Amino acid sequence: MKVKLLQKFDFIVIFCVLILTIMGVIFIYSSGIDSTGYLQNKNYIKQIIWASVGFVMMLVAALINYKRLARYIKFVAIGMVLVLIYTMLWGATLNNAQSWIKIGGVFLQPAEFCKIIYILFFAWYLDKSKKTSPQKRFAISLGILMVPMVLILLQPDFGTAMVFISIFLFMCLIAGLPIRYLVAIFSIGMLVLAFTVLPLWETYIHGKSVPIIRLLTNKKLFMVMVAALVAITLTGVLGFVFLKKKYFYWIAYVAGIILIGLLGSLAAGKVLKEYQIKRLIIFLNPNVDPQDAGWNIINSQIAIGSGGFRGKGFMMGTQSHYRFLPQQSTDFIFSILAEESGFLGCMVVFAAYIAILMRIIRTMRVINDYYGINICAGVLGLFFFHFLINVGMVMGMMPCTGIPLPFVSYGGSAYLTNAVALGLVMGARSRRLDFSLAYY
Repeated sequence: MKVKLLQKFDFIVIFCVLILTIMGVIFIYSSGIDSTGYLQNKNYIKQIIWASVGFVMMLVAALINYKRLARYIKFVAIGMVLVLIYTMLWGATLNNAQSWIKIGGVFLQPAEFCKIIYILFFAWYLDKSKKTSPQKRFAISLGILMVPMVLILLQPDFGTAMVFISIFLFMCLIAGLPIRYLVAIFSIGMLVLAFTVLPLWETYIHGKSVPIIRLLTNKKLFMVMVAALVAITLTGVLGFVFLKKKYFYWIAYVAGIILIGLLGSLAAGKVLKEYQIKRLIIFLNPNVDPQDAGWNIINSQIAIGSGGFRGKGFMMGTQSHYRFLPQQSTDFIFSILAEESGFLGCMVVFAAYIAILMRIIRTMRVINDYYGINICAGVLGLFFFHFLINVGMVMGMMPCTGIPLPFVSYGGSAYLTNAVALGLVMGARSRRLDFSLAYY
């Protein structure tokens, strides 16, 4: 079904992207000014170029029939896995992560583009597996998640890897997978995080010994606990299989979650470096290490708090111009925005993101294509996670995980990824009355 050209675009989304992009360029420029008024870099020019390319790609993505992309997504996904492996082994290292490749003098982050490919491939699988048993469907879905996530964790890029969990949960929820499976994944993730950081929390935050944490730090006690959980899980499984009692199922369910959480924390402790784990807990009390791990959060909170209602004015912020904020054009761009534009500027940003999220939800409600709905769910998970974690991080309410703010933070790979993601959503919305099965 042919649709008029202008009807292919969601002008509310386009307007919000323009507002966020303009604000991003303005404060990226401000972040490059030092205390003497000297412009130390021209990142704002690079951002304008990336934004221009990204804006065109967003419009092109809206025009492309996303259903036809499903024909080739399997091959693209395989290629993306190979690129991630190449990046992990031979990629360029920036900010302590070997997660970049250099092409003609330009650094690109394959993990960012992988988000789009993952959403398209996973949406295709969820659509093709509607008649598959829930257990098999969930197991394969979990495998699809783990491949890119593990490869990105090994770079190591913890923040980007966590985005895939949010995308996974949103898509599985909309696809109708059993809630208990999703609760299990979420619970395991939280337990892995908790078991990994508790020993350092005891040392740096609490400041005194907690007897129960010895279960995590003492190897013998740890192995005893693992063995006990294995025995309980097996007992629950056998009891449910042979005695058909439902409570045995829930015993195995709970014990299995705790067991996997423990084993996962053991693996996380091997992959993540101590400084990365420390960053996950320092937000609880940044003053215990004000000169190192807590430095970012302390100065970010000072910047946001000093902005007041109207802000200090453009290029009048002190935390950025005196270089108290690290990564100020990327991870902590919102701190500069809050300091110089105040509460009013923050509300403009909040309103733009809420409008984008609401338009994605609206698109999911009006389209009838299952494949398109799953794509929109993945994009919703992507933007929700980035917005929530970045803003929470700079306010000291979330761990520092290196998550950029879409369309505002400096970065080409992230901008292109986010632009294409919204273009796909617009394309799904414009084809809501197209019932052709072009991807079969």
